[in-house]
Amino acid sequence: MMATQDSHSLVFNRTLRHPPEKVWRALTQSWLIEEWLMANDFVAEVGHRFTVRAAPLPGWSGITHCQVVAVESPRLLVYRWGDGTESASGLQTTVTWTLTPEGGGTRLRMEQSGFPSPTALSYVRLGQAWARFLDRLDSVVSRISD
Repeated sequence: MMATQDSHSLVFNRTLRHPPEKVWRALTQSWLIEEWLMANDFVAEVGHRFTVRAAPLPGWSGITHCQVVAVESPRLLVYRWGDGTESASGLQTTVTWTLTPEGGGTRLRMEQSGFPSPTALSYVRLGQAWARFLDRLDSVVSRISD
C-alpha cells in the first residue's frame, strides 16, 4: 500500500509466466475481463465509458461506471473507476495497469489510487477483492491460446 497526505492507493505486483501481449488480451477483451473481474462493456479506447457489474453489496449498487484514460498496448492501461455516483461516498478512483516484460513473462503492477482513507469501506473491500481478481486473472491468462 502507498499513501500520500490526501490520497491512498492499493498496489499489487505480480509476476506472471506469460508474455505481456497475452496478459494484455485478458486486461482488454471484454469477454475475458468478465471471466476474471466482472460483467462489462469495456473497449480499449481512450474516452470510452463503460460499466462493470456484479451482485449489489450494502452501500454499492453492483454497477460501477468507468472511463478509459490511457491505452498504450501492451504496456499501460488506465481507467477511472467510478463516476462519483455509485455510493453515498461519491468515490472516484483511478486504476493503472503497468505491464513490463520480465524474462519470458510479465511483471504486472496494478494500482488503484484516490482513496481518502485506508480505513474507508471501499478501500478495505477492494483491497480484498483485487487479490481474488488477480488470482483469477492469472488463471484466465493461462487458458488463453497463443
